[in-house]
Amino acid sequence: MPTVEVPDLKDGDFLLDVREGDEWRAGHAEGALHIPISEFVARYGELTEAAPQDGTVHVICRSGGRSAQVAMYLVQQGVNAVNVDGGMQVWAAAGRPVVTDEGQPGFVL
Repeated sequence: MPTVEVPDLKDGDFLLDVREGDEWRAGHAEGALHIPISEFVARYGELTEAAPQDGTVHVICRSGGRSAQVAMYLVQQGVNAVNVDGGMQVWAAAGRPVVTDEGQPGFVL
């Protein structure tokens, strides 16, 4: 499974958050695309429309388990996808911003 460490992510990297709605509302990475894992297959088209054509899809969840499943699925579909190791827990611990939909400081649920 291709993985990337949080410190290796750059501003502007395409981030797909696959956590559920309550987790997303508590706090997420600004600019991430939110498609919960429970809805992912049905909403796959949203990803293909939003993702960069020749770029990498960085998949993130709370700790890395769900995102690994989605990243593996995407790789099987021919998408250049990687799992963000440690997920939003490592993201927040690294001091990366976590925000709510309103742009206020959020937290990882």
